[in-house]
Amino acid sequence: MKKKHGICGLCFHSPGCGVVAYFDESNRIVRLEPDPEAPLGRVLCPMANSVEEIIYSEKRLTHPLKRTGAKGTYDFEKITWDEAYDIIVDKLMDIKEKSGPQAAGFYAGTGSYERSFKDSFKLKSAEIYLATTLLFPYGSPNTFGVGAPCYTSLGVLAPKLTMGCLHIDMYSDVDNSDLIFVWGTDPSTSTPPVMFEQLKTAAAEGAEIVVIDPRRTKSTELKGSEWIPIRPGSDGALALGLAHILIRDNLYDKEFVDRWTLGFNEFSEYVRTFTPEYVATVTSISKETIEDLAERIIDAEGASYVMYTGLEYTKSGVQNIRAVMVLWALAGHLDVEGGRCFLGQDRTFFLPTQHQLESPGWEKSIGKDQFPVYAHYCGGEPHASLLPKAIIEEDPYPISALMVLGASLATAWPNPALWKKAFEKLEFLVSIDLQLTRDAAYADIVLPATTAFEQASYCYYGNAIRYREQLIKPIGQSKPSYQIVTELANHLGYGNLFFQHPEELLAHILAENGYNLEDLMQSDRHTLLLSKKPMEYRKWENGLLRKDGHPGFDTPSGKFEILSTVLEQFGYEGLPKYTESDETPISNPDLYRRYPLIFGTGPFKPDMKSCLRAIPTFIEKYPYPVVEINPEDAKARKISTKDLVVIKTPRGKVTMRAHITDKIMAGFVYAPVGGGGPQGPKEWQQANVNELTDHQQYDPISGFPVYKTLLCQIKKKKRIRKGIASADPNLGCGG
Repeated sequence: MKKKHGICGLCFHSPGCGVVAYFDESNRIVRLEPDPEAPLGRVLCPMANSVEEIIYSEKRLTHPLKRTGAKGTYDFEKITWDEAYDIIVDKLMDIKEKSGPQAAGFYAGTGSYERSFKDSFKLKSAEIYLATTLLFPYGSPNTFGVGAPCYTSLGVLAPKLTMGCLHIDMYSDVDNSDLIFVWGTDPSTSTPPVMFEQLKTAAAEGAEIVVIDPRRTKSTELKGSEWIPIRPGSDGALALGLAHILIRDNLYDKEFVDRWTLGFNEFSEYVRTFTPEYVATVTSISKETIEDLAERIIDAEGASYVMYTGLEYTKSGVQNIRAVMVLWALAGHLDVEGGRCFLGQDRTFFLPTQHQLESPGWEKSIGKDQFPVYAHYCGGEPHASLLPKAIIEEDPYPISALMVLGASLATAWPNPALWKKAFEKLEFLVSIDLQLTRDAAYADIVLPATTAFEQASYCYYGNAIRYREQLIKPIGQSKPSYQIVTELANHLGYGNLFFQHPEELLAHILAENGYNLEDLMQSDRHTLLLSKKPMEYRKWENGLLRKDGHPGFDTPSGKFEILSTVLEQFGYEGLPKYTESDETPISNPDLYRRYPLIFGTGPFKPDMKSCLRAIPTFIEKYPYPVVEINPEDAKARKISTKDLVVIKTPRGKVTMRAHITDKIMAGFVYAPVGGGGPQGPKEWQQANVNELTDHQQYDPISGFPVYKTLLCQIKKKKRIRKGIASADPNLGCGG
């Protein structure tokens, strides 16, 4: 069987896992194996087992499509690419003439996160890629991205506001930690999954693993691990309570505080009320456990944490994450061996930005004056949560056309009915994806995209760059997203503003770093790797964190900002204060009596939201959507595993099947995202969990919806219809 070294092309969440791809006699990829000698090649996520099913799925889009039926249906006819481009351009020009360029928008989802696409179409002043610049030369500032409901709080806002860096500018030195907090994340299901392998090694060598999570994840099965269930959404209170103990007992890093922090005195005064007794009532963690955690953090020779998006989805998501960062700095575990460390300025390849385009102006967008901190760090990107209001109510002005790339808004955002209403009002909608989405039911044009196996590009790992070889030809007439958007720019008359092929952009990046394509292609596995340098710690002391080379942090004050000057500049609270979400047992006890369970949502791996609902191995593992419920809560409701149950919130109700497990704390239930689309079994198609969430509950800093701390009730479904209900006139009242 033929095999080839390459890069996995199933998702764009990771930088690009190294694989060995195996091909059958028809040159179809049939299997993937890890490639330990390649970047991120030690282990693959479970999706790799379904590679053939994903690439060659019968649900793949293979031709451009044009609507023939009414909106809300999937009635399309095949058209050519030139016909599709002509229709799109003609419509955009018509809307521009009638309503102005600002009436058109573009939403980019995780399907756009291929590396060359990000580097080409990133907003110039954005800290990371979140949205695309395709419509900037057209004149529209209204570009949106999946960073509006995911990752940006942890990845950009919290670290920039506090330390002046990004999440990817840091790493947790778990290889040298003797205490590791796994806080609000499940590394065993992450992409890439390499962190869980590091945790397994650390545990085997004697490191303590503390899992803080309302769910008992796989990390709790590691040797020496401890599960500390926490009331969902109260993580910030726990971090502040632990900081309180450090300050109370004079165990914090006084030298660091005195020389390098801003706002410690104000913070110290604020956390005085966060006593172990008080925090125990907020978090449902005993005061003895809280005291013990603080002591273990201080006593650790090196303490680090593994965290992802679990802390983001509350009303104080950004501040919760900042509180953890402050705790680590006070404990003396910032940029020390075994702690939470900075990469430094000279340990990564430089990514040039001079070719990227600036927004026509945030003040001209529908997001003007709303979520200003998000816009400040995201290149003037308006927040996507504002789209329905602009479309439906024409406030502050109408959005008439929208292009959606690699996303399903109707299944990803709260209140699907609101998005449906918006789609119905849109004059023109384009969907670009691997398969039909719920959004596509309202699209006028659908364009078929490819997996990354079907394109040539490159991957960026910080200290390494690797060429992504095209392993197979595109399926049908599908095209890579990079090619689609570049060709759209060509048809709109300004293609000269973008690199026409990823290899052109790659050559430009390499040249800026003193290399060329020949250097890359002649290297092992087509990978250029920066030489290793001895690690220097406490980098703020030696000017290794600031672009100007001065000591300190790359913040406005030059210090570690416990009190954020940027937050205060935009009218927010500068300290990492804890705020209860609007719908919790503490903030709304009356509602809690009616809805006595805490409700959270998220993906069930291996899946990527709604993308894999039609994949046989996924259906085999999850033939229907299940809500996880603790045995105690199930018994009180006379619910058994596989029973059909109705989940109710003040917004609506959704039917799923129960999965009773002691791997979730009592009083909390967890349901999967990704249902409600046209793919997969009927039960999945009818189970859009966002019927239960609330578009009016969000973090005022990031705009992130509150997905993890809502209230619900679950009851066993009383009646299951076996046929279609119909009215019988003979049962009416006789005159």
